[in-house]
Amino acid sequence: MKLIVDNNDTLYNYLRNNIEGKSKNNIKSLLKRELISVNDKVVTKYDYKLIPGNIITISSGYNIKEEILKIIYEDDNIIVVDKPTKLLTISNKNEKENTLYRKVSDYLKKEKKKVFVIHRLDFDTSGVIMFAKNQKVQKLYQDNWNNLAKKREYIAIVEGITPPKGHIESYLKESKALEVYSSKNKDGLFSITDYETIKNNKKYSMVKVLISTGRRNQIRCHMSDINHPIIGDTRYKSKSNPLGRLALHAHTLVIEDPITHKEFTFTSNIPEELNNIIK
Repeated sequence: MKLIVDNNDTLYNYLRNNIEGKSKNNIKSLLKRELISVNDKVVTKYDYKLIPGNIITISSGYNIKEEILKIIYEDDNIIVVDKPTKLLTISNKNEKENTLYRKVSDYLKKEKKKVFVIHRLDFDTSGVIMFAKNQKVQKLYQDNWNNLAKKREYIAIVEGITPPKGHIESYLKESKALEVYSSKNKDGLFSITDYETIKNNKKYSMVKVLISTGRRNQIRCHMSDINHPIIGDTRYKSKSNPLGRLALHAHTLVIEDPITHKEFTFTSNIPEELNNIIK
């Protein structure tokens, strides 16, 4: 959606006056999620000054009427969905309403069921994510997640030209500011990441990443450790953000059902913007 500015105003006020049916929280959420651009530059400041002729773009990742929940699989115990980028898995102190958890919860109301978190994806990360429909199933998965998750494959676009394959091991710790980093001592959580280069151009590489351990920010930290940070990941030393998002996608999850012991494979297509940037 595009708007051509016809008067001097602040960005927030202009959006409030020109997007029908959107509340204050809706507008704030769009700005926080970096879904608003002015003249092709992402803007998050509410008081950004607009002048006539400015072009405001609302990212195609946002449907102005409704963000449709993309369901990959559903049965009596779990629901697997395709998470879009720029969406929290669960609420935090700054955002309570606009979360994937809330969207799944609203969907399951028709079954008179609740939703329970099994694992999470970062705000900027897209792809396969699974929720439980009852607390018993949630506990079964969470108590044995590393054994039940047979394969966790991600697709990432990273800076530079990566070797054909790589193996990364480290002990991950959290700083007081809750930032994850690799420790030189064996006093963190042991973490293993393997990657394989799919293709590259002169600036970036597309890599398939497999994790044997599911630590917070593991892939982001490990790729930065080898001087190939994921593009758009300024926290981990990325120098470029051509997509306006973290170029990390949860592509495939192979999981064993803890009750039936049947193995399932869930896949989310690689986003078009990730494929296009590596052509």
